[in-house]
Order: sequence, then C-alpha cells, then structure tokens
Amino acid sequence: MPKKLILSAALTGAATNRKHCPYLPYTPKEIAQEAKRAVDAGASIVHIHAREDDGQPSWRTEVFQQISEEVRTLCPEVIINYSTGALDLPVQERIKHLPVTKPDMAAFNMGSMNYALFSKSKKDFLISGVFENSFETMIKVVTAMNENDVCPEMECFDTGHIRNAQPLREMGLLPDHACYSLVMGVLGGIPATTPNLMHQISQVPEGSFWQVIAISRKQWQMAAVACTMGGNFRVGLEDNFYLPDGNMAKSNGECVEAGVKLARMMSREIATISEAREMLRIPLKATV
Repeated sequence: MPKKLILSAALTGAATNRKHCPYLPYTPKEIAQEAKRAVDAGASIVHIHAREDDGQPSWRTEVFQQISEEVRTLCPEVIINYSTGALDLPVQERIKHLPVTKPDMAAFNMGSMNYALFSKSKKDFLISGVFENSFETMIKVVTAMNENDVCPEMECFDTGHIRNAQPLREMGLLPDHACYSLVMGVLGGIPATTPNLMHQISQVPEGSFWQVIAISRKQWQMAAVACTMGGNFRVGLEDNFYLPDGNMAKSNGECVEAGVKLARMMSREIATISEAREMLRIPLKATV
C-alpha cells in the first residue's frame, strides 16, 4: 500500500492581489476562513504569508499573531506553516515573528536566485529582483527555527538548492525531519517539466519527506507525477488560481478538493492532520 499523501494549501502568497484573483484572502479572519475551507477539504498543512488589510505584504509580528489566533480558533489542529521569504527585506525582519508565534513549520529558502514574473504580452517584467539567501542568511533563519521548535520546510527552487542542505546537516543545523519542497516554474528557478521533476526527486536524500510546489497551470501535471512517485504536493491560490478544468477556483477549498480527487485517481489516500503530524514528527503544541 502506498503511504498516505500529505496535502498542503498555500492560502494567499504575497506576489498577487485581487486584481489577479478576487478570492484571495487578506485579513486574518479571511485567511482563517480559507484555512478552514482547505482543512475541511483535506489539507493538513496551511502555508501562510501575512498581509495588511489592503492586501499589501506584511511582516508585522502582530499580524502574524492575529492570524495564528484566528486560524487556531477555526482549525485547532492544523499544521501552520509561515513564510520567511521576501525580496529586499533584511533577514531579521523575515524571522522576527517566529519566536512570538512559534508555528509548527516555516518555509526556509535554500539559495539565492533571480526571482521574476515576466509578461509575454507586455514584453516586460512585472516583478524582478534578487532573492538573497546566502549561507550566512540560511544559518540565521534555521537557527531561529531550531530555537523555537519550528520544522524547516526547505524550499528548493533549483537543483543546487537541494544540495545546499548538505553542509547545514553536517553542521547539525537541520533536523532529520526537515522537509524538502521542490518548487518549480518560478522564473529564475527550474522549469516545471516532468523530466526536471524526476531529476529533482532523484536528488532528495532517501527517506526524506518531499513535496512538489508547481506554479501556475503546470501544477496539476506536476502533482500527478508526485502522486505516482510516492511524494506529496501543494495546492492553493498562492501558486495557481485555476482548477484542472481551466476554471478559476473560488476558494482554497476548491483547490484542495481538486487535489484530493487527483490523488485518489492515482490510488493515493490523503493523510489526516493527526496522521500528517505523526509522519512529519510535528506534535501539536500546547499553545500558539
């Protein structure tokens, strides 16, 4: 029997807004409501970027606190995964919410890269910057995670990023249950193709948890590959607005429902939150 699949839902992101998708949540209450929809549909992990009420990205600790409170009210057992990645923001600003909120997991970006969105119609960049994640930065981020009992979710945008985990493991900074996320389709990183994903999977240390995070409409193809290879995948409005039939999703719940249907078509059963916590070795914390 194949092991159960852990489904993650990325609820809102930071790069898009309601002009792109009117269903994106902004406020802590809206994010919590989307978390509930995702959990009810089958997600065990909710990945969250904080936003101000007008939709602008936020790194204010009090906003993360409000999100934690609202999510825990509606989803007391879900695995909360916060972002620590941003363009042009000092590392201390990116991690200052961790000691206060102590989430179950946090995204840990595994290398520097160009990070961009390019419009083919406008022949111009909509977003363009350098995503700085030097080894010095990574050590600061993972140290803060270790100090606050936060499981690192290692976001690997290219093959070299997977390898960057090796020295951190040898330094004793990465716990054995740290998770590999194979991010595909971001301009500046590895393209979302089946051969590329197969290569990325082959680089993950044997026995490690891994999931694929594919951006835009290639998400469903990459998710199908992950299913057949015994891995896991992430869906949600941060990564892709569109369902497999081409219609725009009206909630993260609809994205998760489509993911569950796809997984079951591939003979994979979905892990419950308690099963996911056991598989990932992330016990439920007594307090937020």
